[in-house]
Amino acid sequence: MIRFIVLSLICGVVASVQAAAPGAKVKPRPRDNVKVAKEHEAYIQGALKYMAAKQKADGSWGESSEERRHPVAITGYTLIAFQAAGNLPGEGPYGRVVKKGMDYLLNQVGADGIYGNRASGQYMYAHGIATIALAELYGQTRSPAIRGKLDRTIKLIIASQNQQGGWRYRPVVRDADVSVTVLQVVALRAAKNSGIDVPQRTIDNAVKYVKACHHAGTGGFSYQPGSSPGFARTAAAIYSLQVCGLYDDPLVMKGSKYLFANHRESQEWYVYGNFYAAPAQYMIGGDTWEKWYKAIATTVVKSIKKEGDIYRWDASGRGGVGPIYTTAVYTTMLAMPYHYLPLYQR
Repeated sequence: MIRFIVLSLICGVVASVQAAAPGAKVKPRPRDNVKVAKEHEAYIQGALKYMAAKQKADGSWGESSEERRHPVAITGYTLIAFQAAGNLPGEGPYGRVVKKGMDYLLNQVGADGIYGNRASGQYMYAHGIATIALAELYGQTRSPAIRGKLDRTIKLIIASQNQQGGWRYRPVVRDADVSVTVLQVVALRAAKNSGIDVPQRTIDNAVKYVKACHHAGTGGFSYQPGSSPGFARTAAAIYSLQVCGLYDDPLVMKGSKYLFANHRESQEWYVYGNFYAAPAQYMIGGDTWEKWYKAIATTVVKSIKKEGDIYRWDASGRGGVGPIYTTAVYTTMLAMPYHYLPLYQR
């Protein structure tokens, strides 16, 4: 347990140095007083037990019809949840589960860096989240089994960035949107933290694209430059800017205020949006993170389902993908005060 905490803190320091622009001064994150309540601890452990029981023989996850269509993406989200609670391959109560899930993702990576079927209409979503999961695992284990394949997946992301600096659904240089871009940027950051080479121009161009999506009238961000702002889009955008080292950028602060003003349980794409909003507010820290964690914890526990000592969440709201996805995202959010994921360190 101590090893996890020390490693997370070390990686957090490295992350802030690597992500920031040369010569930039990164302010330390304000003191964090947020703790996981005993009640939430039980929810987290029950959710991990639920997800472990639902792992398939090949190491993947997927319960609903939508989840089964995207096993690479759902496995990525689930592995992040297990890591957020302190589990690594062969380490922690669910070390074997994590190892099996990791092996599934690695087995899906081809010689071209593609996971399975590149013809999927929204392929880069799955590519991004799976690469984030593998990069975090590599950063904490330095497993030679991960390095080569992770490098291929990162090269594919770099090669498919469009001229505006963003990414779109397919692994080709074409158009872009902020919802696909955020996953690629976070994957690049996680990989860079672990020692994988990422060109600075790739990061710089991504920042330009995300900033082009800013909506000056509201402080939020749009799906594409010139369109209307939204909760999930704003969360994705300010998280992108932060993982690129722009922690205290004025647009990040404006976006944070937009999220507070528009946070409601009925929010469109609530689960998806909070997967980005939570770490974005966490990186701001202090009162901002304390207020946000309290708000999301209060909201998500209202919809939890209990079966003995097993806890889960069903798909909720528009864009609900399925119970594994929702449970993985909410578990990750509740477990963030553990500080296990290096990616979430400022």
